[in-house]
Amino acid sequence: MTESAVNVFIVDDDAAVRDSLSFLLKSAGIQSRSFSSGDEFLERFDVSWDGCILLDIRMPGTSGMEVQHKLIEKGCRMPIIFITGHGDIPMAVEAMHLGAFDFVQKPFHDQELLDRIELALDARKEQQSEEAAKQGIEARYESLTPREKEVMTAVSQGHANKVIAMDLELSQRTVEIHRARVMEKMQVRSLAELVKLAVILDE
Repeated sequence: MTESAVNVFIVDDDAAVRDSLSFLLKSAGIQSRSFSSGDEFLERFDVSWDGCILLDIRMPGTSGMEVQHKLIEKGCRMPIIFITGHGDIPMAVEAMHLGAFDFVQKPFHDQELLDRIELALDARKEQQSEEAAKQGIEARYESLTPREKEVMTAVSQGHANKVIAMDLELSQRTVEIHRARVMEKMQVRSLAELVKLAVILDE
């Protein structure tokens, strides 16, 4: 199994839990890889890995919460599903505020966990599509000249051509030409579409 083919990363200090989760995922046709501690996972972690992470919130050594913090620092984009005990709810809520995708309480129903994993994997695919779309928008924006970027900013803020011409000390006709080139290079047909792209670029 190659690293890039792994879908679910199981991080839990309990060998029985790791084995049962691996078996459950295999029975559902989902590939997985197990780690016995947060430290082991962090040592081997590669930002190119993709899928989602099942992470025990309470482990000896580096806790699940600490693993989450360090993964954020490393630029990890995979959804995290925390596995929690009864007394871990406050920590799980805090983890959700920090961007965790979900948490499940022990003991959990197999199908419930599988459903949440599928949701996490679907969310990751959607996130990747959005990231790819934004990269395309950024590439188109970088193809604009400095003056065209100024015109795009002004147009997307709702300024009329006449006002833009005065602000940039250009003729109105020149602004119209720049505006047409911006629309063409950004591959939009309306002002509303251009404004949407400007909002995405600001995110």
